[in-house]
Amino acid sequence: MVSDDRPIGIFDSGIGGLTVTARIRQALPAERLLYFGDSAHVPYGPRGLEQVRAFSFAITEALLARGAKAIVIACNTASAAALRALREAHPDIPFIGMEPAVKPAVEHTRTGVVGVIATVATFQSELYATIVERFAQGVEVLHQPCPSLVKQIEAGDFDTPITEAMLRGWLEPMLARNIDALVLGCTHYPIVRPLIERIVGPDVRVIDPTPAIARQLDRILQRDGIGRDPSASGDLICYTSGDPVEFHRMMERLGLEGAPVYQATWDGSVRLDRP
Repeated sequence: MVSDDRPIGIFDSGIGGLTVTARIRQALPAERLLYFGDSAHVPYGPRGLEQVRAFSFAITEALLARGAKAIVIACNTASAAALRALREAHPDIPFIGMEPAVKPAVEHTRTGVVGVIATVATFQSELYATIVERFAQGVEVLHQPCPSLVKQIEAGDFDTPITEAMLRGWLEPMLARNIDALVLGCTHYPIVRPLIERIVGPDVRVIDPTPAIARQLDRILQRDGIGRDPSASGDLICYTSGDPVEFHRMMERLGLEGAPVYQATWDGSVRLDRP
C-alpha cells in the first residue's frame, strides 16, 4: 500500500470543529490532521454568507499551502456558505462538509415532528432549504436559531445556569409541539449535548452528524487512494486566529490533550507558519 503522508485539513469558526476532529482521530488514528480554528471571527452564524465564504476561501488556501490532501469544513455555517464554491474552485481536492442531519431525524420520527437547532446563517442557506425539501416530505420540521449559544460555548460555559436557561427557552417550545428527534445543526452544539439531553429527556433522540463525517472521510480516502499507512502514528497540529493559550485550554476540556496550538497570521490572507 502506498502511504499518502499529507495532512487532512480541518477548519471551523472556533472550537466547534474539534468535535469533528475528535471523531476523525478515533476513526482514522494513522492520519495527520491540521486544524484551523478562526476564533478571531467567531461566531460565523450572524455574519453574511458572502463574508463567511471569503473567510472559508482564505483558510482553505492556507491549508492547501501546507499540503492538505483533503479538507473537512467542520462548520455548518461555512459549509452552507462555501462548500459548493470551494469544490468548483478546487476540483482536484476532496471537500467534506457538514449538513444538518434532517434525513435520519425524519427516518426515526414517530410523532411526525422533528426539531433542528442551528445558526441563522445555516437556516437561511440554499443547502438547508434543499435538504428539507428532499428529505422532510410529510414531516413537520421546526427550525430554531440559537443566537449567542456559540459564544457561550466558546467562553467555556458548557453547563451553567445561563446556558441552561437559554437552551430551555429554545427547546421547551419545540417539546411542547411533540418533537421526538432533535438535530444538532452546528458543530459547537455537541459540546453541550449532555445538557441538551437533560432538558429534552429520554424520549427525544438527539442526532449529532459528526460520526457520519468521519465515516465519509474514510470512504473518500479509500476511494481516492490517499489514505495513510494504517500502521503509522497520526498526529494533530492546531492553529488559531485567536489566543493559542485559551484555545489549548479549551482543547484539554474537550479531551484533545497533547496537541500543540500555534498562532495563525491573518493579514488579508491566512498564514500557518510552520512551528
